[in-house]
Amino acid sequence: MLAGMASAGLRASARLADALADVHHDQVSRLAVQVIELVQDQDGARRFLARAVGERPAGVPARLRVTWRGDPAAHGGGLPEVAPGQVWRMALVLRRPYGASNPHAYDAELREFSLGVRAVGTVRGRPRLLEDRPWSGPGVAIERLRHRIRAGMRQALDGRRYGPVLVALAIGDQAGVARENWEVFNRSGITHLVSISGMHVTLVAAMGGWLAAALWRRARWRGTGLAEWLPAPLAGAAAALLVALAYCLLAGWGVPARRTFFMLAAVAAAGWSRLPLDATRVLALAGGCVVALDPWALLAPGFWLSFGAVAVLMRVAERRTAAGRGDGWRARVRAMLAEFARVQGAITLALAPLLAFLVHQVSLGSPLANAIAIPVVGTVVTPLALLCAVLAAMPGAAWAAWVAGGAGHLLFEWVMWPIGAIGRTGWAALDLAAAPWPLLVLALAGIAWALQVRGWPLRVAGWIWMLPLLCWRPDRPAPGEWRLAALDVGQGSAVVIETASRVLVYDAGPRRYGGGDAAERVLVPYLRARGVRALDVLVVSHADVDHAGGLGSLLAAFPVVVSYASFDLARHVRRQQAMQASSEPLLPASQRACEAGLQWQTDGVSFSFVHPPTQGEQVRRRGGGDGNARSCVLRVQGRWHAVLLPGDAGTAQETSYAPGLAPVDLVVAPHHGSATSSGPALVRAAQARHVIAQAGWLNRFGHPAARVVQRWQAAGAQVWRTDRHGAVLAHSRPDGLAVALQRERARRYWHAP
Repeated sequence: MLAGMASAGLRASARLADALADVHHDQVSRLAVQVIELVQDQDGARRFLARAVGERPAGVPARLRVTWRGDPAAHGGGLPEVAPGQVWRMALVLRRPYGASNPHAYDAELREFSLGVRAVGTVRGRPRLLEDRPWSGPGVAIERLRHRIRAGMRQALDGRRYGPVLVALAIGDQAGVARENWEVFNRSGITHLVSISGMHVTLVAAMGGWLAAALWRRARWRGTGLAEWLPAPLAGAAAALLVALAYCLLAGWGVPARRTFFMLAAVAAAGWSRLPLDATRVLALAGGCVVALDPWALLAPGFWLSFGAVAVLMRVAERRTAAGRGDGWRARVRAMLAEFARVQGAITLALAPLLAFLVHQVSLGSPLANAIAIPVVGTVVTPLALLCAVLAAMPGAAWAAWVAGGAGHLLFEWVMWPIGAIGRTGWAALDLAAAPWPLLVLALAGIAWALQVRGWPLRVAGWIWMLPLLCWRPDRPAPGEWRLAALDVGQGSAVVIETASRVLVYDAGPRRYGGGDAAERVLVPYLRARGVRALDVLVVSHADVDHAGGLGSLLAAFPVVVSYASFDLARHVRRQQAMQASSEPLLPASQRACEAGLQWQTDGVSFSFVHPPTQGEQVRRRGGGDGNARSCVLRVQGRWHAVLLPGDAGTAQETSYAPGLAPVDLVVAPHHGSATSSGPALVRAAQARHVIAQAGWLNRFGHPAARVVQRWQAAGAQVWRTDRHGAVLAHSRPDGLAVALQRERARRYWHAP
């Protein structure tokens, strides 16, 4: 353990020292870089890992994440092919790795740090290809082979809906799998089957080992059988290990693949050395090897889910009995089905606490979905995908790859009919609130108790220890109090306000370049982690893409009782869904226009609109365009503190509603802190002590403007910025307004300064 801690510390120090210097941050640097990873080509862009070659300026890290977006004026409107091994001369805008910081959210900066990426670069101008060196190293050669296989498989599976899934099964490239497919996989609990899992590696290794052992028994050298020199089982184990290593490298060397390879290596080493190793020691050795190679793997949910599933399988196997097997094929089939149900039930129950704590969702349809999918995907579709991959890399075998890929796709498509039906049902998955870690410890102790041998006292009662974790509900504010979360959604707006029994969402976040939006990435996960199942009030200030871009995803995730907007919300949602070619979500039960004077009260907290004026609705009906000027400006008054949410209303609108505005304690800066907002009239009227600017990191608009920040600070307010402080959380209580900053609460050494 001490050696592992020392190794992790030294490696972390070395990576921290390889940081991008201030002089190069957000500046253009001209570098020669070599592509060293399989290129991801999505959303009209190329993204890849690169290594700086030749001379590079001091303070520029050797390992970079490069994004190359298409330029309609160059390359005929597209981008040239980029492959591992190529060396390009590029002009790159270099920045430190950065990721949004929100409660219960994915840490993007951790992923880059664990990969050794200490700078990200965006291509400017037109890069020049210097040379192609596909054999410059083992890693580059493997990635080039993966590139060739993927190109061949894409050609063989062109136009097929689940073609990217077969590519993921073969080489671990999951980037092409559609988001809606991932949603079905997650809800039905078959995600482990559509990625490179331990079962796939073991299956391929077993096939290779069985074939090698069979050939070894029959092989002779100068009249002597090879099995007399080395027993066939040991030769088969060596071959299985080599096959497993080749497949794991070809599949991207992920945590499940590494875990399986090291477990196989431990078993093979025990067989060669005649040393007894039980299952727990094999698993512990594999875990130690994975962590030694990548100390930050411990912080990935996949590490605990992968090792946890195998540990449960091993424990269930130890408890297996011969009861119920009987004679005859009917009895054997019944015994096999009973065993499968028992194993699936144990895994589903045992992994429920980890899933609840790490991803806040438990798949209830997992046993049924896996009973359908495992026999087909694990034993037929995966071998066909691998056969398609092998044939795709062979010259002149494109037709055979097309046949193998088509057969695998057809079988997977048949399987997805019932799986899709399961995943789209309301009961398929249970969303759970984020619970404190002591409840996880209690649940894991209960699982350990429940998995003991037959005869253990009150063994079944161990499963009950999971209930506090699965039934946990976060605390809500007391009557008269409110809790606000200004989420870090980049250049956009998304605010959640909770009272004792109600939840209000103000704006749905921006839509991302090339697809996706902040609602599905940030807002919806946060609400689910807070235990929210429905929205009582939704306010969309105006129809700009940075405020209403995630509206469709939010409505698809939660039913909404009443909505307020300054535009025709239903028509906007239909137009948005038509552009994204997706089904229309459920609209709010009641849709109203926000108007000055409209107010309501709940849980001792009053809500009132102070803008736009009532004639704004008449302007809309005459065909007026959606704009910042008609933003819904909402004032929230609790028993002790008040908050103002002004949308993108500018100084002209502020002068109209500020004279009648009562002082507030907290203001979400209008228009992200733009220089055209937060005028003297609003600053004087608000008398705010806290101001939150929701702005994107290094955004091109320069929000928040320096003079706006100075204006608020001169009036006595503290200014918080989501691009620097992450999500800003405020809680109105009798003893004062408590403000917490997510980047300070969850600060880690790998986070950007």
